[in-house]
Amino acid sequence: MTIASGPVTQLAWVVEDIGAAEEFHRAHFGAGPWTRMPDVRFGPEEATFRGEPADFTAHVSLGYAGDLQLELIQPVAGESIYTEFLARSGPGLHHLCFETDDLDAAVARARAAGLDVPQQGVMAGGLMSFAYVDGAAWGAPYVELAQLTDDMRAFYAAIKNGG
Repeated sequence: MTIASGPVTQLAWVVEDIGAAEEFHRAHFGAGPWTRMPDVRFGPEEATFRGEPADFTAHVSLGYAGDLQLELIQPVAGESIYTEFLARSGPGLHHLCFETDDLDAAVARARAAGLDVPQQGVMAGGLMSFAYVDGAAWGAPYVELAQLTDDMRAFYAAIKNGG
C-alpha cells in the first residue's frame, strides 16, 4: 500500500537568505514571480515538531517553474525540521510534496510502514494540513504530504498566474 501517489506538486528548498534564493531561481531557471509571506508562525495550536507542540517562524516564498510549484523557506525563529536541516546540511533541497485527499490516512500508512513523521500541522486557518515524512532512511529529502482546500488551490492558482 502506498503512502501517497500522483504527481509531485512542489519542490522546496530551505535557505538562509530568501531574497537571494528568489533571485537565483529567477535568474537561472526563470522561476517566479515570487509571492513572499514573511514571518509565518506555527504555534503549539497549529503544529507539532518531534511529537511536541511546536513554536517556530519562517519566511516562505512561492513561485512556479512551469506547472511545478517551488517553495523557499527561511527559518526565522524556533526549532523545526527546517532549522535541523540547515544545521545538518546547510541550505539546499529540503522536500518534495504530494497532495493527498486524506492526510490522516496517509500519515497512518507512513507510520505503519515504520517511517518517521517529525513535523505536522495546519496553516492558513486550516486551508492546508501537512505532514513531513523523513526520507533519510532511503537517502531522500523529506516528503511532504499536503491536504488542500479549494480555497488554498485557488490561492496557489493566483500565484501561478502572476498574482
